[in-house]
Amino acid sequence: MASQAAIRTIDIPGRPARRGKVRDVFDLGDRLLIVASDRLSAFDCVLPDPIPHKGRVLTGMSKFWFDRFTGKYTHHLIEVVEDRAPAGFESIVEVLRGRSMICRKAKVVPIECVARGYLAGSGWKEYQAGGSICGIQLLRGLRQCDKLPEPIFTPATKAETGHDENVSFDESCRIVGTEMMTRLRELRLSIYRDASAYLETRGIILADTKFEFGMTDDGLILIDEVLTPDSSRLWPADNYVPGRDQESYDKQYVRNYLQGLCDAGKWDKTDPARHCRPK
Repeated sequence: MASQAAIRTIDIPGRPARRGKVRDVFDLGDRLLIVASDRLSAFDCVLPDPIPHKGRVLTGMSKFWFDRFTGKYTHHLIEVVEDRAPAGFESIVEVLRGRSMICRKAKVVPIECVARGYLAGSGWKEYQAGGSICGIQLLRGLRQCDKLPEPIFTPATKAETGHDENVSFDESCRIVGTEMMTRLRELRLSIYRDASAYLETRGIILADTKFEFGMTDDGLILIDEVLTPDSSRLWPADNYVPGRDQESYDKQYVRNYLQGLCDAGKWDKTDPARHCRPK
């Protein structure tokens, strides 16, 4: 891969972007151009130093899964930008190459669908506090990173700013409706099981992952990124030992470093995160 400076933001005159923590989204009329920058986020804050090519890795992984799901789960990906940029973006085709998806438009369902097969992250913290996750009571005596008897669905609200919050299934039904949440739960379980089974053949444990969905005239479709290190916990199976934090292929090591800053009183998980840079 050719050397390229890290891409923190994508700017083009006359083309306003809606900026998320990692992605910049441009409206193309009947479609969207979703560009994965090299920004790194953790605890819902954007860190000061981007990572070169990170956006290309995320886009390539999402494309792999969208391609694999085609014909089974409806999704928003039309194509990944390679040699041809959309009209008006030709001048930055080299920036867009491999990190940009042209996608169908959809009305975003304001609930993140988190699938958990193992007891880790915020789920582990919630379990320690009360023995449950998002209102789902679990067996007593589980250890950190234990495999759950069955994967569980733990919805979370989508926050434009600040932190997303885990909510119960009943609360999510009040937000978007019982019929919608029931369908999301079914889809999430099916996709999680499919992906977990495939990853197991590659020696990888899918501990948990986040899915997002949108509504179109054709119904619910899978949107955003899928099964990337930014949206999933991915563990090497040959080093898996419950009862401790796991080695990982995701960004847990970044969270661990930042948590150390918080424990030392050097950060409070709020923006700006510029003082999270190692000294």
